[in-house]
Amino acid sequence: MTSIKDWRFLQQPGRQKALRGDAVPAALPTLASAIALGPGDLILPMPVNAHDHGYGIRTLDFGSLDDALEAWIPTMRLRPRTEAYLEALVAFGRLAKTGVAATIHCHNSLNAARLVEEALEVIRAAKDVGIRLGLSCPLLDHDAWAYDGGPERLKPFLSAADWEALSPLAPRYAPFREQLAAADAVAAANTNPLVDVQYGPIGPQWCSNALLEAIADASATNDRRIHMHLLESPRQRAWLDRRFPQGIVRYLDEIGFLSPRLAVAHGVQLRPDEYELLAERGVQLVSNPSANLRLRSGIAPLADAVKRSLRFGIGLDGSAFDDDQDLWREMRLLYLLHGGRELERSFTAADIFEAAIRTGAAVINAPLGEDFTVIDYEALLADSVFDDLDEAEVLLNRMSAAHAKATYVAGRPVMRDGELLNVDFDAARKELLAQARADLPRLTIERERCGKLIAATRAYYESWTEN
Repeated sequence: MTSIKDWRFLQQPGRQKALRGDAVPAALPTLASAIALGPGDLILPMPVNAHDHGYGIRTLDFGSLDDALEAWIPTMRLRPRTEAYLEALVAFGRLAKTGVAATIHCHNSLNAARLVEEALEVIRAAKDVGIRLGLSCPLLDHDAWAYDGGPERLKPFLSAADWEALSPLAPRYAPFREQLAAADAVAAANTNPLVDVQYGPIGPQWCSNALLEAIADASATNDRRIHMHLLESPRQRAWLDRRFPQGIVRYLDEIGFLSPRLAVAHGVQLRPDEYELLAERGVQLVSNPSANLRLRSGIAPLADAVKRSLRFGIGLDGSAFDDDQDLWREMRLLYLLHGGRELERSFTAADIFEAAIRTGAAVINAPLGEDFTVIDYEALLADSVFDDLDEAEVLLNRMSAAHAKATYVAGRPVMRDGELLNVDFDAARKELLAQARADLPRLTIERERCGKLIAATRAYYESWTEN
């Protein structure tokens, strides 16, 4: 028979054991009446999904199969046309059901004229679900479709007829000043205290120098965070080394881009001197191990970077290992990937939870100590002989979304027993899927075009190795 003495509060996972019994409500005086703990439950500060794209319809479901990053990017043309609000509601709801109700959302619209309207719908969805959100507003103006020249680089790898049909479909970007103004307008219109609006340059390979410099200035002037992809694939490394002989990270430092207001996702191709510079400037790196494996970008040198004091967060990037948006399993994967081969583990459980909780909070510009997840810890230890195991190690060995019982954001409940409390997730998902399937006639045509772009893209980058 279990009782209050079986409650646990894991305030600093990996650094100290959980408080137990009567010490739990005493340590949470402002939340004691709001948080309902059952026998054998454990509560801990909620992890943050520090990099994602808010796919209500997930990539596999709209026909985007894993591939090398550059050959995979054209499959984003297959995203169904759905309502921004509904897409975000389902994405945020799916995540919140796992016990994580805080995330970065890298918005996918490339249309500056629609950004404000769409972003406000995303913010409305976040409010309705009850999550905490970092909203990264997309900014790009350079080299659509292919590095080092854009669509024209694919022309030699397409038939004349295909080029004539496809080239008019290449993105046309609004002047970067208009894009920045749209991002600022979103921030000005946002009234949700749980949402932090950020500048979202998609990646330096897709941004002109003028845009990158303007973002650095705007971030400093407005004290607004920046969230950007950086050095994800080997081909990005190769191109950016040619474009910036001093190195892209050094260039970003020269223009004042690097600061504690910046988080960079992936960083798989970073070099030691670069993550030392990022650490010196207070930049956060967000690691996405499943996405990096699925898109064949490699394994980030994370353990080495941590030794040099680079703070890191953990993100799902819409490409979790089991395609289930389970950040707990992502934490486990990262823990195992970087455990090393020595007798002593230098990459610790404390590192993982520090990344998921504290650095994650910094990435979305959120306060600490306001958001919590309740876990069915009794189920995790159902067959255990010992009752005094390190709770952080137990979580990294066995925790999954199935064991998340409840989430609380700013003291308010968002999920309990796997069900969202503020929205009807199943109805929203059903409606979103209906919208996506209604777009099938267009997508069937787009699928053929997409296949030709993938083939041309693959041939273009293969030609790099021949030169």
